[in-house]
Amino acid sequence: MSERAVVQERRDFLKTGAVLGGAAAVGLGGASPAAAAAATAVSLPLPDYEQWDATEIALRIRRGDVKPSEVLEAAIARAEAYAAINAVTVPHFDLAREAARALDAAGQAEREARPALSGVPFALKDLGVALKGTVTTNGCAFFKDAVADHDSTLVQRYQAAGLNIFAKLASPEFGQTGTTESRLFGATRNPWDLERSSGGSSGGASAAVAAGVLPVAHASDGGGSIRIPASHCGLFGLKPSRGLIPMGPKSLEGWLGLSAHNVISRSVRDTALLMQLSQGAEPGARTLPPTADLLAALEQAPRALKIGLFQANLFGAGVHAECIEASNKAATLCAGLGHHVEPIDLSALPFLEMAGSMGVVTASGMLYTVREREKAIGRAAREDEFEPIDWQSMQKAQSYTAEQILKARSVFDRGGRVLDELFARYDLILSPTTAALPPKLGELSLDQPFEDFARRAVLASAFTSMFNMTGLPAMSVPLHWSAEGLPIGVQFAAPYGGEARLIALAAQLEKAAPWADRRPPRLG
Repeated sequence: MSERAVVQERRDFLKTGAVLGGAAAVGLGGASPAAAAAATAVSLPLPDYEQWDATEIALRIRRGDVKPSEVLEAAIARAEAYAAINAVTVPHFDLAREAARALDAAGQAEREARPALSGVPFALKDLGVALKGTVTTNGCAFFKDAVADHDSTLVQRYQAAGLNIFAKLASPEFGQTGTTESRLFGATRNPWDLERSSGGSSGGASAAVAAGVLPVAHASDGGGSIRIPASHCGLFGLKPSRGLIPMGPKSLEGWLGLSAHNVISRSVRDTALLMQLSQGAEPGARTLPPTADLLAALEQAPRALKIGLFQANLFGAGVHAECIEASNKAATLCAGLGHHVEPIDLSALPFLEMAGSMGVVTASGMLYTVREREKAIGRAAREDEFEPIDWQSMQKAQSYTAEQILKARSVFDRGGRVLDELFARYDLILSPTTAALPPKLGELSLDQPFEDFARRAVLASAFTSMFNMTGLPAMSVPLHWSAEGLPIGVQFAAPYGGEARLIALAAQLEKAAPWADRRPPRLG
């Protein structure tokens, strides 16, 4: 797909959104909830679509209740109607429509023989993932015409599961911040409050799922980028253990293992299903945690767990009272379910040294990615093609030494040993997901003085990033809403390979304190 074709398809998408989705988009921006709901109900196809998770959609397609093209058009119609949230960056509507039409004529026997998620609409994050023949921009102008010549291993597994990929969703440049704003595509807005961020870096995924465009979407997490947006949008998001979900084939680890791929979803069972279908080693991989039957974990109530409660911002920047309340409320809920919760201390964790090393690794990773692109297109990158903070980071990265990179990995491993020793005594760690409410747009932009950015960034990833640096699984669960109606997630972390334990607890919490019916009020 050429740059011109990509630009034209996005222009057509935005134009359609402005025309066809006028009423619903106005509802997003400030109409009353009743008016927004009425406009949405009248103008959008398949009214029940937003009540279904991916598991339910797959079941209805398999039974013949709906056709793949019907659910695809329902998703596209909502992407266009809710264009105000700015979740979609690269539409692949024509490719998806062709795939859906090919599936529509199947009889019952053929439908039952197809993969588990055959015909279910899906979207990829516009960062670090390849769909052959399409552009992945990484949220960066320098990559705006970067057409993939292969499919990522994960994409191959999604397609083998039957998912119909119809778009890529917004990310900030190289996923370098806890919001989703870029010079290339603008700001992605939180459906719960359009003046606030949907989180980052998987903010396109969280906005699309919260708005009802999709029940589940691909996401990735290098410092909190699944869990932060899930928290800010009232959704479920699980960052898996290092190596569980494939990253290749070209690079088998992202940022020396900091980054991991998975999804953001409304239901726990959708995350479990997508992980079950995508987990496991790929050729060349040498890091693989134990795999488990995650669908079975959904049905097995966890034994009584010993949970450590941690609520201190190790950056020393404080924690918002509502985030503390969210984790206290979660602790009370867990205790009521038969688990034991007690405070823990993580002062032995070399957190500040780890955080400094994380900057070395991520900046070096950006620089490497840009250098590879320079070789591919035969020209040097220009400063005007990047966000100011990212450009500054890459200039600094040119002076980093091999010793600094090795030291970074060493300090990450040291932190991992501290947490492993703690997990010898505790089953899980409970904390706030973030130290602050969903930020106002612009507060975490990469286009501002670095000092202003850094002061706010320590409120986004204080609780999440430690589990990227140590390679451990962690999830954000939507168990609290603020006094003004903003979602606030709580985080649970587990030992390496402990995804089944997390899924079992999440399913238990979902039954005890359901969130599926909590929807952004302006969407009805």
